[in-house]
Amino acid sequence: MIAQAIFIIILGLAVFLFAKNVGKIRRNILLGKDTDRSDNPALRWKVMAKVALGQTKMVKRPVAAIMHFFIYVGFVIINLEVLEIMIDGIFGSHRIFSQPLGSLYGLLIGAFELLAVLVLTACVVFLCRRNVVHLKRFSGVEMTSWPKSDANYILITEILLMTAFLTMNAADYKLQLLHFEHYVKAGSFPVASLIAPILPDGAGALVVVERVCWWFHIIGILAFLNYLPYSKHFHILLAFPNTYYSNLNNKGKFTNMASVTNEVKAMLDPSFVPENTGEPARFGVKDVTDLSWKNLMEAYTCTECGRCTSVCPANITGKLLSPRKIMMDTRDRVTEVGNNLDKYGKDHDDGKTLLDNYITREELWACTTCNACAEACPVNINPVEIITEMRRYIVMEESQAPASLNNMFGNVENNGAPWKYSQADRFNWAENK
Repeated sequence: MIAQAIFIIILGLAVFLFAKNVGKIRRNILLGKDTDRSDNPALRWKVMAKVALGQTKMVKRPVAAIMHFFIYVGFVIINLEVLEIMIDGIFGSHRIFSQPLGSLYGLLIGAFELLAVLVLTACVVFLCRRNVVHLKRFSGVEMTSWPKSDANYILITEILLMTAFLTMNAADYKLQLLHFEHYVKAGSFPVASLIAPILPDGAGALVVVERVCWWFHIIGILAFLNYLPYSKHFHILLAFPNTYYSNLNNKGKFTNMASVTNEVKAMLDPSFVPENTGEPARFGVKDVTDLSWKNLMEAYTCTECGRCTSVCPANITGKLLSPRKIMMDTRDRVTEVGNNLDKYGKDHDDGKTLLDNYITREELWACTTCNACAEACPVNINPVEIITEMRRYIVMEESQAPASLNNMFGNVENNGAPWKYSQADRFNWAENK
């Protein structure tokens, strides 16, 4: 009864803390402006199933795709075993599903163990890729000590959890062979049976090993759950809604501000009666509260995998822009704004903005808007939307576009084209030839 009470307290505390932290992230995401992504639900479900569930955009890098698939499937299926552990912890039972499932239980446990080995293998491969091979896309100015450590912490934690799971099963297997107390024959242990010989032979020592690994495994999972909101691995949860709410328009299609569109239409057609859209609070984006909630969700969904930056032509040619940094800076800034809300209230102004304090103008103007980053992202994040909206603020609010763009704007206004020649002289090249 004491063990059950301790388990229930730990479980309740873990769920409470997780819900509290997820609530803060939800609040931070909703600091963004509203945008309608409720259209075409059938297509949205299809995109989510294809991209998030099917991981179709991962296959462009086969090694990473296979290893990630092992971890992904292992995470989903082995959590069925976690359900049994939780029920056992609450009610004081042991392998409660073994009798109802019968022979199927043995197949499930055997499958769980094989998946655990695959997860272990994938985690070791990923650790080597990051810390031994030093793949280029895992480096960059934005990849400071914390982002690098974060990935290593998760991989090491998963290795420890899978090791504890297999060791627990090995001890359980030996106790079953000894017919000790409630350790009745249940399950098939194709991997644990290979580990069993290295464990002690005494029943008392085996019980200690089995219980220690049992507690370590479940407490580790609950700790991992509460680590997610502080980690890039929160994409485990957000990848699905983020892909569901993907922008279904063609990549590169810019949004028009209704107030500006109405004004232009009124200039061209005096009979045009504009709709009352209200005055925009700001043209473009200066801080995270000017972004849409979808942009902020994408910031929290970013996996920091670096696929976007590795295909960015601006970054490849040595320019300052890194699409991954754009998303990480956005996430850091909205988290800072949320923390300020908790500490000082909604009217607090810390004197910082996403523009200049986090993202420099040099980064923004280096972007070619080719959308290679959006195409490469495995969870449909689009850094270009943030970049173009911040550019819009610089041009429309501050009138501080680069000189080359200002020249182009002037030519369009005066000549109807980006070039300095008048419309009457535009075909002179053909006549001169």
